[in-house]
Amino acid sequence: MTESTENTPFSFIPYDEKEDEEFMNDAQVEHFQNILNNWKNELMQEVDRTVHHMQDDAANFPDPNDRATQESEFSLELRTRDRERKLIKKIDESLKDIESGDYGFCESCGIDIGVRRLEARPTAVLCIDCKTLDEIREKQMG
Repeated sequence: MTESTENTPFSFIPYDEKEDEEFMNDAQVEHFQNILNNWKNELMQEVDRTVHHMQDDAANFPDPNDRATQESEFSLELRTRDRERKLIKKIDESLKDIESGDYGFCESCGIDIGVRRLEARPTAVLCIDCKTLDEIREKQMG
């Protein structure tokens, strides 16, 4: 485990692609299944930590400023967990795509998304070209 990416906070060993290797062969599928499952497990551990933290640290401070600070911290933590909950849903969708054989292929044009892009963003559903076009359209629409 040597490389960490921005979207996946854990480390993993990058896949060593072979020349003329079929895209999403058994070894690649296993590689991405491991990445997704490890990422999901790490997020689930964070959820558990948050619950315990909020239960253990919840205090009724007599000072309104201390109470407000604690409520702000809890609010920020809950927003973060909500984003992670949505990410867990995307991870589950990616794991279902692996089972159905659709993982790693662009939803829009059907071409390979690519091993390196999937390692950088394991929940990607669009190839880089379709994603770029999508972002341009989104920017133009306001």
